Amino acid sequence: MDMNTLLKNTVSISQFNKGQAKKIFDEVKQTGIKIVFKNNEPECILLSPDKYIELMNEIEDALDCAAAIERIENKTKTYSFEEVKKEFGMTSEDLEDCEEVEFE
Repeated sequence: MDMNTLLKNTVSISQFNKGQAKKIFDEVKQTGIKIVFKNNEPECILLSPDKYIELMNEIEDALDCAAAIERIENKTKTYSFEEVKKEFGMTSEDLEDCEEVEFE
């Protein structure tokens, strides 16, 4: 977030005390974020549900990426699907009636 966007998305806690909460929440819905200041210091950050989900997805993706990099760097042994089926005594036919599962 650049400085201009940051400044446009700040709000003073006194605006809440003046009954402007609805206006502030409407702005959060539009912009996705508001930084609330109290005594000229950031007090909290208001996020829209969509912005929160977006950020949580980015964190999850970053953690997945970090885990993949760690596995590559440590040369962690990987197993093919055929090896896993053999290990657990399963066949492709055993899996045909199962619900499809998405792996990441």
